[in-house]
Amino acid sequence: MARKDNAESSANQGRLKQIALTYKMTRRADPKIGLVIGAVGIVTLGVVLGIGFLIGHPVYLGILGLLLAFLAMAIVFGRRAEHAAFSQMEGQPGAAAAVLDQMKRGWTTTTAVAMNRSQDVVHRAVGKAGIVLVAEGNPNRVKSLLASEKRRMARVVADVPVHDVIVGNGEGQVPLKKVRTTLLKYPRVLTGPQVTQTNDRLRAMGDLMKNMPLPKGPMPKGMRMPRGGPKAR
Repeated sequence: MARKDNAESSANQGRLKQIALTYKMTRRADPKIGLVIGAVGIVTLGVVLGIGFLIGHPVYLGILGLLLAFLAMAIVFGRRAEHAAFSQMEGQPGAAAAVLDQMKRGWTTTTAVAMNRSQDVVHRAVGKAGIVLVAEGNPNRVKSLLASEKRRMARVVADVPVHDVIVGNGEGQVPLKKVRTTLLKYPRVLTGPQVTQTNDRLRAMGDLMKNMPLPKGPMPKGMRMPRGGPKAR
């Protein structure tokens, strides 16, 4: 029993520490976060308490107002913290990968499936919507990376829909904060077993490319790459 209490106490301390760190991070990008949260709590409590006095039950509505105030403060804090996190990550290398890593169950993400010397990179997410390639970097350069990766995958997953997303704020691009919602909006066309099979094929393709015995330096004249790929299960 004592061990259980100690574990719960440690878990609570961990949550409080995490909340404190999140608040400090958010405050750096949003200095007014404390005032905003406080105002939300006071207004919520005031409105509910005022209703309590009007109907003659200030005590009951006061307790309810406290609970609603804490809930409203938590919701506002969560949203502003998320916005602050995106604003700090935007434009940083690997920001899209961090967003993809936060995708919930149902998606399998693989970071940096393609990259060039300029550090433009393509990440891959697989779910019931099919395959989504998420590129970050120079818009003109990543288009060739996306096309190359699509050709590479076509050998083993030609029957699976492939979507592509270029992260950015320009025309035809998707802002970092909307990457997750964009993926979730794609229509679901695959079943669970089909998603598993697609992941297996892609992993086999990666292993094949990794283990393929290629000579160092330029490819000898007359040498050809082996055709085909791993057969679909």
